[in-house]
Amino acid sequence: MVFYALSAAGVFFPALRMRRLFWKAGCITAVAAWLFHWLGAFGFPLQTMFEIFLTLGMLLGPLSWFCRRWMGMTDPLSEFAEGLLGFCILFPAGFVFPEHPRPLPPALQSPFFVPHVGTYMFAYILLAHAAVQAAGGQFAAPYQREQRAYRLVSLAFPFLTLGLVLGSIWAKIAWGDWWSWDPKELWSLGCWLVYLLYFHWRAWMGSRFVKANLWMIIIGFLFVLCTLLWVNLSKTFMGLHNYASFE
Repeated sequence: MVFYALSAAGVFFPALRMRRLFWKAGCITAVAAWLFHWLGAFGFPLQTMFEIFLTLGMLLGPLSWFCRRWMGMTDPLSEFAEGLLGFCILFPAGFVFPEHPRPLPPALQSPFFVPHVGTYMFAYILLAHAAVQAAGGQFAAPYQREQRAYRLVSLAFPFLTLGLVLGSIWAKIAWGDWWSWDPKELWSLGCWLVYLLYFHWRAWMGSRFVKANLWMIIIGFLFVLCTLLWVNLSKTFMGLHNYASFE
């Protein structure tokens, strides 16, 4: 666990070749660690915060390759973003969250468990890339960065929507209601609404307020972070989803 977490630190190397070497090592070892943990877990590793971050690290490599190959994101900012995201994801998985597998509670023993959480993981990685592009656009090439960020958000939004729909269906089966006003549900809905507002604003205003478009993408990702981290780790938001807490 220590090695693959440290391998993401290649972002701090000035030489491009060295960064890419560390990046590839981090991706390979993240996949290997995910598979190893899956073999010893009680089910698909998506329950605890450790397993969530480990899955994000496993998905980061393939999705970053997709962004590089099919969206042309090979500029220095995109290269830096890959390493930075790898470090931010893999370091907590390797050093912060406990890795001991736990038996799945009855509510998670559902065929909706993997597709519901998995679609959110896909969306979160793509939205993280979009947020980095939006942040970079505040300083240079705002129109180009916004175009890239828009494509990433457009790709992530269907996954975000599917995760919300699957969660509602699962809630009906597990808890008897489509919506429970749980903190996790509310933050997930808020996250979805921010990006929906971004699409409407962009369709209405176009490129007249590029910086505002970029800020909405950044704000949307702050909602993602609250949904993924704050709701689960904070004692303030106690609810039905606290099975993924720190402990």
